[in-house]
Amino acid sequence: MAAADGTGGRREIFKALGDNTRYAIYEELVRAGTPRSTAEVAAALDLHPNTIRPHLERMREVGLLVVEVDSRGSVGRPQHRYAVADEAPSLGVEPPAYPLLAGLLANVAAAEAPPADRVASVGARHGRVLAQSAPPKAGCSAGLTSAMQELGFSPVSSSEDTHSTSIRFTECPYRRMAEAFPDLVCQLHRGMVEGYVAEKGGATVVEFATLEDRDPCRAELAGT
Repeated sequence: MAAADGTGGRREIFKALGDNTRYAIYEELVRAGTPRSTAEVAAALDLHPNTIRPHLERMREVGLLVVEVDSRGSVGRPQHRYAVADEAPSLGVEPPAYPLLAGLLANVAAAEAPPADRVASVGARHGRVLAQSAPPKAGCSAGLTSAMQELGFSPVSSSEDTHSTSIRFTECPYRRMAEAFPDLVCQLHRGMVEGYVAEKGGATVVEFATLEDRDPCRAELAGT
């Protein structure tokens, strides 16, 4: 199965979704929210299961879908059920309940008024995971730029010398939430950056400017 992370894996994912039938299948599975069998997907799209089956397998091969085998109460071959992989990219087709849930959770968290460093520590855990899954030969700043690109921040890096790098985040995939809850969203982003750099090594974050400080936000790295 092709990796869902990295430029090559992401390219294969979007190539797979370039087919109209596969995109329709992906939308159906995202909105379903629970695993679906080949027959169920075919019925929802008014297509024959034999038409659907190779598309499902192709999407599984590139990392868009995962498959589980269900043999409970069935006669003959076990039934395969497909679901969207956790690491599959967001295409803006998530159920409307997702943004609602995010907003409600943000309100709950904001009411607790957690310290900025505590919020950042949550993001840092994910940043360390990103660094651990990065290609071993990727440098700290290059790897961080690639990881933030995957998340939709459209980073642009520049270096005035060999010992410092400035990374500007020209897009914010969470901008609406960040403007409403900057103490939460921006600090989570800061934590992801700091966690990645701490795990990868070779640099330190000397400054992180949030949307409240400047637009676009940016990270300043030293020792790269």
